[in-house]
Amino acid sequence: MPNKQGDWVWYELMTPDAAGAQDFYGKVLGWKIANPGNDGFDYREIQASDDGYIGGILALTPEMQAGGAHPGWIGYIAVDDVDASVAAIKTAGGREYMPARDMEGVGRFAMVTDPQGVPFYVMTSVTGETSHAFASDMPRPGHCAWNELATTDQAAALAFYAGQFGWAKDGEMDMGPMGTYEFLRHGSVIGALMTKPPQSPMPGWTFYFRVLDIDAAAAIVSANGGRVLNGPHEVPGGDWVVNGIDPQGAMFALVGQKG
Repeated sequence: MPNKQGDWVWYELMTPDAAGAQDFYGKVLGWKIANPGNDGFDYREIQASDDGYIGGILALTPEMQAGGAHPGWIGYIAVDDVDASVAAIKTAGGREYMPARDMEGVGRFAMVTDPQGVPFYVMTSVTGETSHAFASDMPRPGHCAWNELATTDQAAALAFYAGQFGWAKDGEMDMGPMGTYEFLRHGSVIGALMTKPPQSPMPGWTFYFRVLDIDAAAAIVSANGGRVLNGPHEVPGGDWVVNGIDPQGAMFALVGQKG
């Protein structure tokens, strides 16, 4: 089934050391990563163990970093019309961060933010291929399994994403002093949103990539220059999660079963 408006279709790591990131995530997640030879910049495509492409690694140049770019993951959301979507996002209080542009053979995309300042891309593909970067159909090792937003205004964020992409609230979980954890549905449950914890430096999306053995993955992270910040700890449904930081400074998350 082709991707529809509001689907997560691609995940991109921005990093100052693409080769180091390639080595780290290859060991942790079993990704195969190749540089297709883009002119003028280092962009490497990420392929999961089932041969599905799930994202890319963009090497941050000194100029990008001087302009404010920093290590981190960012996601792409499918839209029917990038330009119309950017206009609607701006009307709803978001911001256009990078104007729409075309990439030959790939599609049209633009970087935007929600009203709380959280960045993401909107994209219209021209390939006709269906993305399974977010594995909504079944557990797929190496694919994203959960999209989690920590925001400064939970009610406003829910209204924004519902209005732009048709996402709907699908229940909630009481987290005590941290408030509620609101689940998001778009055909299937795609993730959740919560209020940003005080210790988090800024609001943002966290993407949880699936591993086969959460304990083994956490050990690989620590043995290869990364740092486990939280976990493994169990979440509803029987999975376990880890939050960490990679050797280049990007926050990431893993989800999987106990081996």
